[in-house]
Amino acid sequence: MRRDRGFSLIEVMVALTMGALVVLLAGRLFAAVGDAGQELRAARTALDREANARRWLAATFLSLDVGPEAGPFQGNRDQVAFVSWQLTSGGWFAGHRVRLAVDRGRLIAAVAPRDSVTLADSVRGLGVDYLLEHGAEAHWVREWVSAVSAPVAVRLRIARAGGVDTLLFLIKERG
Repeated sequence: MRRDRGFSLIEVMVALTMGALVVLLAGRLFAAVGDAGQELRAARTALDREANARRWLAATFLSLDVGPEAGPFQGNRDQVAFVSWQLTSGGWFAGHRVRLAVDRGRLIAAVAPRDSVTLADSVRGLGVDYLLEHGAEAHWVREWVSAVSAPVAVRLRIARAGGVDTLLFLIKERG
């Protein structure tokens, strides 16, 4: 009596189905890893942009200039404008008028005479406070408009969907 050794049709179908499931699951796994990598790159880009914006703001406030030649410091509750020394394309510094305000959901730094720079996205509001003087008894005020002086520090409160970011920027010493 002769018995053929081989696989039945059912056994072949089960093996093919299991192989197809493995390939399908592996494809989904690799797609998820790829999507997570793209999300990570987007988050890293956003974090780099925020860090660059904070560095630029710190340098801009530290190089602030106010006086008869430079111009006034104009600080309101929701925007601030002043003259700051900015690096030009020629490699030297020049005084430029800087205005920080929220425009269409973005924190914008308008640097005259150049274009505007977006410092933060998805901004619901901006609150600005100004420090009068150093010390434990020092007070913050909501407005500072002066042709000859600037505050000791500026506090920016950036409202977003997830909460409020509070940033403190010192201004160079006077005199």
